[in-house]
Amino acid sequence: MDAAVVIGAGPGIGRAVAARFAKEGYAVALIARSAATVEPLAADLPGALALTADATDEQALRAALDRAADELGPPAVVVHNTAVIRADAVGELSAAELLDTLAVNVGSVLTAAAHTLPGMAARGRGTFVVTGGMPEPVPAYVSLSLGKAAVRTAVDLLDATYGPAGVHVASVTVGGPVAPGTAYDPDDIAEHYWTLHTQPRAEWAREVRHG
Repeated sequence: MDAAVVIGAGPGIGRAVAARFAKEGYAVALIARSAATVEPLAADLPGALALTADATDEQALRAALDRAADELGPPAVVVHNTAVIRADAVGELSAAELLDTLAVNVGSVLTAAAHTLPGMAARGRGTFVVTGGMPEPVPAYVSLSLGKAAVRTAVDLLDATYGPAGVHVASVTVGGPVAPGTAYDPDDIAEHYWTLHTQPRAEWAREVRHG
């Protein structure tokens, strides 16, 4: 049985993506910062593994990924869905506060990738998908605009590094607030992750935009 790992599992996109892969028979591991968030989600997915780790804590995140691999097997797909979403204009955040947001929005992407993609490359297959956003920079969301721009660059770099070995690295750029029953319904967005994972190599897309 193939395994899927969702980092930053929450009640929106994370839950929907986990459910989409579970529907296809994948063993699913959910990683969130708190047990209060992840355990109810796992309870709704029979057999799902609930794990806790702060995405900015490199050792904790690596340990959670190791436990997921130990219990479910090496992941066929890893989804990174963690971000700090806050309104902030130029000059409102200190340099330290800005770095804190980038640690979540970008640093944790590279930690997860560095820990899982070499194994995928050695096996000659795998998918790593990052939830993106902010297709255009917005002055009222400076830290998020910078973080999501950096995510697109990170995806390009990871694709160049691991793509030749058979690892599909991509992002799903969500252009608006996620809510059920809207144009940004998480179940609709989750379909993009499954499509990216199942794309034939000759058709690999590096980015899909929703909205």
